[in-house]
Amino acid sequence: MIITFSNELVLNILKYIENNLYTQITISNLVNDFHYNKDYMMRLFKREIGVTIFEYINKKRIYHSLFSYSSNNSITKISILFGFSSLEYYSEIFKKYMGVSPNKYRLYVMIGKKVSLEDITIIRSHIASLNSFIHKVDDYQKNILSPMPYKSLSIFKK
Repeated sequence: MIITFSNELVLNILKYIENNLYTQITISNLVNDFHYNKDYMMRLFKREIGVTIFEYINKKRIYHSLFSYSSNNSITKISILFGFSSLEYYSEIFKKYMGVSPNKYRLYVMIGKKVSLEDITIIRSHIASLNSFIHKVDDYQKNILSPMPYKSLSIFKK
């Protein structure tokens, strides 16, 4: 069995994204903060996580926004709260990762509102997919190489 460990740079990028998820994150920010070549960082992240940095950010934002639909917040407010620059962009990304529009999802969440069986199946499937993705990234973050145990050299012992 081959044990592979998570890449330290990718772990740091994931932590940076987590800490700045609801603000604007640019590749320039990452390059300036981590001092690595842009192309290298983007290739490494995609190889390790399976999606681009921006796909990851959008998936994470959409995933977190799902929990706000049980409140009385408007979809516009939700989109702004979760770092999207416009309702149109949020709706486009939401539909990409959830298979339905934010309005349909709101109807699904609200008790007493009718949504077709087909939409329910689509929503549940996409929620399961997002959950699986988030858990895979969480597992990746836990697979850290432990530091080598510190051993003192005998010549330095008294």
